[in-house]
Amino acid sequence: MERTEIAVIGAGVIGLCVALRLADEGHEVVVIDPATPGSGASYGNAGTIADYAIQPVGTPDVLRALPSLLFDRNSPLSIRRAALPTLAPWLLRFVRQSLPGAALRNAHAIAALMAEALPGWEALADRIGGADLLQRRGCLYLYESEKAAQSARADLAFRKDLGVAVEMLDSAELIAMEPDIPQMPGGAAFFPNAVFMADPGVMVARLATAARAAGVGFITAGVEGLSREQGLVRLTGPGLVLAARRVVIAAGAHSKRLALMAGDRVPLDTERGYHVEWDMPTPRLSRPCCPTARGFYLCPMSGRLRVAGTVELGGLTASPSPHRIARLIEGAKAFFPDLEAPDREWMGFRPSMPDSLPVIGPSRGGAEVIHAYGHGHVGLTLAPVTAGFVAALVSGHAPGAALMPCLPSRF
Repeated sequence: MERTEIAVIGAGVIGLCVALRLADEGHEVVVIDPATPGSGASYGNAGTIADYAIQPVGTPDVLRALPSLLFDRNSPLSIRRAALPTLAPWLLRFVRQSLPGAALRNAHAIAALMAEALPGWEALADRIGGADLLQRRGCLYLYESEKAAQSARADLAFRKDLGVAVEMLDSAELIAMEPDIPQMPGGAAFFPNAVFMADPGVMVARLATAARAAGVGFITAGVEGLSREQGLVRLTGPGLVLAARRVVIAAGAHSKRLALMAGDRVPLDTERGYHVEWDMPTPRLSRPCCPTARGFYLCPMSGRLRVAGTVELGGLTASPSPHRIARLIEGAKAFFPDLEAPDREWMGFRPSMPDSLPVIGPSRGGAEVIHAYGHGHVGLTLAPVTAGFVAALVSGHAPGAALMPCLPSRF
């Protein structure tokens, strides 16, 4: 049986950031994943380091609209009806977390995590040779009607109160910034501090390369068993038998089963995220733009336009929804009518928590297992922050105030 000091389960952006941080601090680290590093949600996202994304998914406004949102096939937030019986416990928790007091607490907790997100990425990008992929042009929320802009003002004021920089643009100011965007009667909200990755897949590939250069080992395997034995954690699976002094669970949407093996019942479920892409030599936009009513982002990736987003609650096993793909295509053509058939389409899995807070911290069964998953829409944004928390826990430091709301013991 092979042995290592620390095994990180999951080679997405969270697992890779954790592995590199621990290796840089002198630890022996192995990353285990059955897939190519960074090939899941870490590749297929909207590429935005979203300092402004402090609102939880569940809010009183969402709660009021929840019945129509969940059962409208065209809604930005929908549910596969076949998955409803399995999702019912998660949805009940989500409803409770959408009540005013809980939603406010969750927003403050997310804002505290976001405070170090951009500095963390700037330092990490310098470390892995990825600074050239960061574009500091901000991000836009687009309002297709004056009513939509008016409805957003309270939310934007709340974000400002929690330290988010945001400016309101009228329609003319928006067109001056993004000339190819059609007229938006409601204008836009501009988040100037948001940073965009021209290609998140390339960034995560550079992260994996830097981890290897730092001495991190990689094992291509799935973990099907996790147990504590004689002061070690034993991991098993097809072609895998590994004992580690510590294990970090960073398997994203696949983490729930592993957490249960470690002795922790975590109410994790899965959002199925989609994107479609059109190859084009010249981007039609200079920054990511989100038509808020449609729930997706228009992202000017390197050599292509990516349209990414919407939320579909539906588990890990069902095939992609042609309807969700069609809605993204239809939405993109509302902005750029000359687009033809997309060059590719994709579906991935986001690990979703009812309170929109990640799960970071030691297992109830013992600190030799550390949780690091459940980031929902902000896994890319919070990857370096999460790595810092995990490194501190490995070093024996007590959780600080920002980490307390994320501990698995909250359930």
